[in-house]
Amino acid sequence: MSESIVMGLDGGNTSSRVVLANSDGKVLGYGKAGPASVDGVSIETAAQNIRAAVDAAWENAGFESRSVRASFLGMAGVVSEQDRNMIRNIVSDLQVSDPDHIGIDHDIRIALTGGLGNLPGIALIVGTGCSCYGRNQSGESVRVGGWGHLLDDGGSGYFLGLEALKAIVRSADGRTGTTSLMPVILEHFGISDVQEIMRQVYVKHAKKTDIAALAPLVLVEAQKGDECADQILLAGFQELATLVKVADERLQLDEKRLTVTGGLAHSVSFFKDGLYRAIRSQIPDIQIQEPILPPVLGAVLLALEMIDPRPSAEFIPILLQSGQHIK
Repeated sequence: MSESIVMGLDGGNTSSRVVLANSDGKVLGYGKAGPASVDGVSIETAAQNIRAAVDAAWENAGFESRSVRASFLGMAGVVSEQDRNMIRNIVSDLQVSDPDHIGIDHDIRIALTGGLGNLPGIALIVGTGCSCYGRNQSGESVRVGGWGHLLDDGGSGYFLGLEALKAIVRSADGRTGTTSLMPVILEHFGISDVQEIMRQVYVKHAKKTDIAALAPLVLVEAQKGDECADQILLAGFQELATLVKVADERLQLDEKRLTVTGGLAHSVSFFKDGLYRAIRSQIPDIQIQEPILPPVLGAVLLALEMIDPRPSAEFIPILLQSGQHIK
């Protein structure tokens, strides 16, 4: 196989996705493995999962694994040069890409590239964590949020889950009223007494993803009319809307475009509708667009840019057609 192959990788907190494409943008193979965010797993585990996702993509393409001509990796939690160098060392050690053509940035960069087809604008990721990133017509970029679950992540799945846990212990004390979150969270953990919740969190060392897994319960109870769940959700929407507003103010965009991605953002229309209302209340003239391409194909687009001077727009129809099975 003599044609040039590029690779895009979306390394998140819950999974890693890899897409291989030829130099025209035709998708050749897709692979998925476990998380590769070094915020949540060890370097060794991240490397193993990247290797597994790459090998799965080559197997899906019907070829043996080899080094690609160029690669771009969008990685959750990668924000500093030290972070980029750590990931670069992993990729170099795995020998999956030409070392002179390895691009690395945070996952919101590839969400923006794919979501808006490389046009100026803002991207908001809402999943286990959350972050906002934008680029303007002059090529200037800003990141707002994305400081991790201990320092930030307001509005994320982790935020909703943690606020729900706080709500039920306050309710148990009588500091607040009753909430339907109590029985569903106890059932979720397989316990019958709220006093056992401390063991779940502190003794069993609940992970970030364990707490974020409570977010769907908040959505369900809010839809049913539980006031506590509704207030948690509204607080989350305001946190996320503020990220977008600050990014917009700093970028001074000629056209205010926004794309929203992430597992929580697209989980149910109830969440998306509420989030969009909150954003539009702060930025009335913003254009909210459904993502053109998923983040992993945004990574492919950035990899293609490394080896081909053609405008990104020429690759998008081919990526859309050949990668329509990739979400």
